[in-house]
Amino acid sequence: MPHDLPEWVAELTDPRRAGTLDELADRLVPLAEHAIDVSRRLQAQLNELNDPFKREALYGRVERLKARAGEALDEITAEIAASGEQRIERVWADWAGRAGPGDHGERKRELQRRLDRDIVPVLSRRQRDVAERVAERTSGALEEATQTLLTRVEQLAKAVTDLIHDVLPLAREGLMLASRISALSSQARKAGRGPIPDELKDAAAETSHAFDEAVARLELEWAALGARSASVRAALRGAEESAFSMVTEEMTRCVEELAPEHVKALNEAEARARSLFEEPSKG
Repeated sequence: MPHDLPEWVAELTDPRRAGTLDELADRLVPLAEHAIDVSRRLQAQLNELNDPFKREALYGRVERLKARAGEALDEITAEIAASGEQRIERVWADWAGRAGPGDHGERKRELQRRLDRDIVPVLSRRQRDVAERVAERTSGALEEATQTLLTRVEQLAKAVTDLIHDVLPLAREGLMLASRISALSSQARKAGRGPIPDELKDAAAETSHAFDEAVARLELEWAALGARSASVRAALRGAEESAFSMVTEEMTRCVEELAPEHVKALNEAEARARSLFEEPSKG
């Protein structure tokens, strides 16, 4: 709903209602300042809109994707290693529950030596093989996701560049208008004191009308550009998250495909360890 200011505000600020040259000069100054302000705000917003597409920002976006993919791969690798350790620990726990008081010395050391010789190397090779296959699939997915991310950013950058080229002349128009208003204010001051000549009255009316139209366009464009900037930032975040999801989804598929074979290897390793623990002591 409209919120009109009291009538006296225009009486005291509108250059078209000035009665003397001094009043005209004074009332033109805020108009020039306003035109400069909105133009600079518009230019600042255009700069902010362009910042995410600079080389440093693009490099940082790719590096973040690589770092996040690396962290996710490290977590999976740690889980693969932990799965083998848990099986061995379970065997040790079962043995410790059954072992008598005299079994915790030399017998334990003998079992540890045999585990390290016969079980752990095979299990480690299996875990390393699984981890390497996951890493290989992750690398391929990361390369594809990075290319998708770069393509999307390039497409967005083109749209933003077109937008900047469309809006930038408006910001310059505001600065040119400010210069025109300042020149008219200076002309009014140089004309001396007293009533305003018709020529200056006409110029002030024309300039004030131009100011009203131009500033309305600039303020509207500034508000619209703010909304576009928010959309662009959201789109960039979405592109990053989508790229990361491409990598993690491929990781998940790879782990699911390898899981049956890996579980089978863990079961075999655990069974061999249990049979080893059930063998009589060589002592």
